[in-house]
Amino acid sequence: MPGSGPGDKAQGMKPLRIYAIATLDSKGRELAFIGEAIRETGIEVVLVDVSLKGAPQIAPDVSREKVADFHPEGRQAVLSSSIHESSHTAMGEALAHFLAAEQAAGRLHAAIGLGGSEGTALIAPALRALPLGVPKMMVSTLASGDTRPYVGTSDLTMAFPVTDISGLNFLSTRILRNAAHAVAGMARVGGPASASAPAVGLTMFGVTTPCVDRVREGLEARGWEGVVFHAVGTGGAAMEELAARGAFRAIMDLTTTEIADGVLGGIYPAAPNRFDAVALHDIPAVIGVGALDMANFGPRQSVPARYRHRLLHQHTPLVTLMRTSPEENEVFGRYLAEKINMGKGPCVVLLPEQGVSSLDAPGQPFHDPGADEALFRALEGALRPTATRRARRLPCHINSKAFAHAALEALDEVLGNRGPGSRESHS
Repeated sequence: MPGSGPGDKAQGMKPLRIYAIATLDSKGRELAFIGEAIRETGIEVVLVDVSLKGAPQIAPDVSREKVADFHPEGRQAVLSSSIHESSHTAMGEALAHFLAAEQAAGRLHAAIGLGGSEGTALIAPALRALPLGVPKMMVSTLASGDTRPYVGTSDLTMAFPVTDISGLNFLSTRILRNAAHAVAGMARVGGPASASAPAVGLTMFGVTTPCVDRVREGLEARGWEGVVFHAVGTGGAAMEELAARGAFRAIMDLTTTEIADGVLGGIYPAAPNRFDAVALHDIPAVIGVGALDMANFGPRQSVPARYRHRLLHQHTPLVTLMRTSPEENEVFGRYLAEKINMGKGPCVVLLPEQGVSSLDAPGQPFHDPGADEALFRALEGALRPTATRRARRLPCHINSKAFAHAALEALDEVLGNRGPGSRESHS
């Protein structure tokens, strides 16, 4: 049964509780070990079984039947299917509903999952569905590979156990105890994230950092909070999802480089839902064309053969940048304009005529005014202006003070003069 220590009950506070999840028909001993390690810290543990095959190796606090009851179509949708793939997906959906209900009721303060390939695929989606800020960890044999399918746009922490999760040994016990104590530490300070001031979502890349830093500082000076996302595919998608949930008063999507990687096969492609915040949710937006002068690839030897004759720049040993061409920029411009045209919310698009990244400036390797002009012209040609939607050229570089000032003015404009400097913004 769950155990706790006296420290968490001091002053009448409810004890902290961590939900530990695994397929107990194969990972029972290992999850029990994690549970005991968490109890060492004085925090309650609830062991949750999500197995589908055999009998659990240990007695869970929450049976698979109880978890299955949380499926929208009931227990039978999970446990009566003869097709393993269908029941696996259904159990994952039921687990997400179960954890959400426990967290909403104030019973869940953190969650940790344990699994191999099947367990990770089942548990990770349910963990990442928990609100941002609620501690969530997945101990997974897949954690040293491509974790994007499991982490997505969440704050899920993945821990690599080094050994397979099959029995306890001198390595696995040390690593599992570390994971247990880590999630316990997070539980003591964790909780759903909430903004303390009106917030604006921002996108940034290393080559647009001076621009976004100035904009963020301008927001903060006026009592607003700038929340910056790294435009590496998942970053843009995370901003979009939060915007759709109402986390931001507006977005300043100044670095739209993910379009280039999506079109050209780079390593940071735009997610399928990219720009949906503008297209579907009518959120006020200031949009830029930051870093559309480049596509991103891995180490130089990984650049596709069709691009190896192009202008390449070694950003880091693991990232190679390719200068985009006028023809490619025309595609990006039309793509962005078509997305913006779908929306009904106020939007200003800013086009910096003296360069769209730190590499696209006089004397820098990607400086190419002709390619930039192709981008601007294509976007302006495809954009359908309205009373609240327009593109604006600026005779400056994206990383200049003048551009940051213009971006903040555009934010005031799309907010209907209820921007960071107005009296209404603080009401």
